[in-house]
Amino acid sequence: MKTALVTGISGQDGAYLAKLLLEKGYHVCGTSRDAQMSSFKNLERLNIRTDVQLESVALNDFRSVIQVLFKIRPDEIYNLAGQSSVSLSFEQPVETQDSIYLGALNLLESIRFTGKAIKLYNAGSSECFGNLNGMAADENTPFRPKSPYAVAKAAAFWQVANYREAYNIFACSGILFNHESPLRPERFVTQKIAQAARRISQGKQKSLQLGNIEIQRDWGWAPEYVEAMFLMLQQDQAEDFVIATGKSHRLQDFVAVAFASVGLDWRKYTTSDKALFRPTEIMIGRGDASKAARKLGWKPKYKMADVARLMVEAT
Repeated sequence: MKTALVTGISGQDGAYLAKLLLEKGYHVCGTSRDAQMSSFKNLERLNIRTDVQLESVALNDFRSVIQVLFKIRPDEIYNLAGQSSVSLSFEQPVETQDSIYLGALNLLESIRFTGKAIKLYNAGSSECFGNLNGMAADENTPFRPKSPYAVAKAAAFWQVANYREAYNIFACSGILFNHESPLRPERFVTQKIAQAARRISQGKQKSLQLGNIEIQRDWGWAPEYVEAMFLMLQQDQAEDFVIATGKSHRLQDFVAVAFASVGLDWRKYTTSDKALFRPTEIMIGRGDASKAARKLGWKPKYKMADVARLMVEAT
């Protein structure tokens, strides 16, 4: 039986990945800053809370990280932890850098310190690419980050690449474009939209305020994206991969599908508030996952309209 260590297991991706690994016969250990106090609602929602070993780890503390590696002795590590909100990163840039970059560095250095053949997956982000004027980004596209979150993710990406090349550690990054599910918290705009559509249809909410509804994103289905994470660590050689659907849509299109699924015209209930615009914004995000299709055999089945409807149905 292989053992997998999943940092950030309480989040959307961590919960779905834990479920996938358990189904594949892994012993799964998940970490949280305080495992005694964390609710792990997503694990409960997927009915796997009691199937996962939970440990308290502070990823920004090297001693904490090395201790859990010696205790758990994982074969694979999936690093999904860290501040996950682009908007919040503008308000908390130092904490964002600390939780994302330093966490990844401590995991890499801990693996090097143990001398064990531990495979590491690091969660990268499509935000690193910045504005590409509608071009689809692949693994060779340069990074031009436009937020503290993206800067931190880009720094972690290059540190992973450095440890792979300098120390011969099996370490790779998945550069995932937007992927959603009912497990998203409501601070994410897709869940905000799904919840609002349902509440408005039930007469519990009158309107929905959003920021820039002209932005375009490449939206996929989170349970499919964690399958790509797993496949990356099953390869003979560590490589980075872009994971995306290859199609981008305007935010207002996502809103339209969500509201239509409950029989409403979104235009009657939604407004765009400039106070909710980000200081800097990526107008169009689109990924090219042809390398993942070729080398991992991974292709997405769900597209934006499927994602929007499924999220509303789950509310």
